[in-house]
Amino acid sequence: MKKEYIIPIFVPHLGCPHQCSFCNQKDITGQQKQVTANDVKQTIEFYLKNFKDDSKYVEVAFFGGSFTGIDENVQNELLEAANEYIQNGKVNSIRVSTRPDYIDKNILKRLKQYHVKTIELGVQSTNDYILAKSQRGHTFEDVKKASRLIRWNGFVLGHQMMVGLPESTKLDEINTAKQLIKLKPKIVRIYPVLVLKGTKLEEEYKDGEYQPLTVEQAVERSKEVMQLFNKAKIEVIRLGLQNTEEISSPESKQSTVVAGPYHPAFRQLVESSMWYDEIVSRIKKFNVKVMQVLITANPENINEIIGHKKENILKLKEIYDVDVNVKADEAIKKGKFEIEIEKTYEDILEEEREKLKNK
Repeated sequence: MKKEYIIPIFVPHLGCPHQCSFCNQKDITGQQKQVTANDVKQTIEFYLKNFKDDSKYVEVAFFGGSFTGIDENVQNELLEAANEYIQNGKVNSIRVSTRPDYIDKNILKRLKQYHVKTIELGVQSTNDYILAKSQRGHTFEDVKKASRLIRWNGFVLGHQMMVGLPESTKLDEINTAKQLIKLKPKIVRIYPVLVLKGTKLEEEYKDGEYQPLTVEQAVERSKEVMQLFNKAKIEVIRLGLQNTEEISSPESKQSTVVAGPYHPAFRQLVESSMWYDEIVSRIKKFNVKVMQVLITANPENINEIIGHKKENILKLKEIYDVDVNVKADEAIKKGKFEIEIEKTYEDILEEEREKLKNK
């Protein structure tokens, strides 16, 4: 199986006709200047030199802004630079991110000429009121039209959604996930809203008009929508913004995060919470009072089972008085686990009885 590599090229705010209340792309990407064809080539060359695997799948990804809203000549210049590496066999495909209202048949026809494979749409919510509140400048109808066009023209469809937008509730976000599932994306990104410097949301936060989610709230909401996507077999390729000097703890001087559910291991928190729920469910199915269990799982899942800073192990002990031992076994499929009772409450009582007998 070929290892997949992404070569990220950031085009902050290039082509974006709106300034969403939560958005500051230059700080999110750490990119201050606009990108040229030469920048594209230099970035690709840098990454190709550092990829180790001979058998690999390489995709150039244009992130940030609204790629299909860029001046058409600039689009062609950037795409042509990347396409040269497809023609010489060093790169396999191209991915772009854009707005739902910047997709039509002519745009898709042109993207296909440059071997663009995947198109990600910044949806954020399917609730038109919330979209307007966040100054997105498009509606859910735009999302539906663009999604259908992308799929019908043979592209891989991706969606991006957010939790914690102004006036968005948990129910709104669950409904967003359900409505996106109906549009059949192959991949999804889930972002909890952070309050960034230089945004309208920062003003609303300081004025007391907006209250960001806590980390715990963001984890719970992200977990619920992720479970819906998992059940629909839609891959969640990212949970939370990528950590950079700019996107880091609000306590850092370099950080542009003012407030909100920032955590350096946000995805692990969400996945660990999902594992915790499943473990608790399995323990409750035992017909005896369990005191100690052994969980066996694939090595790649061990960290999520234990939890960030052993959070799951500690919670199981604190809330259910259950001690947990964990064992790695490559024979167990990823995402699965086996659980067996090592000690019950009756075993403890029996041990105490034996001690009393032997006194």
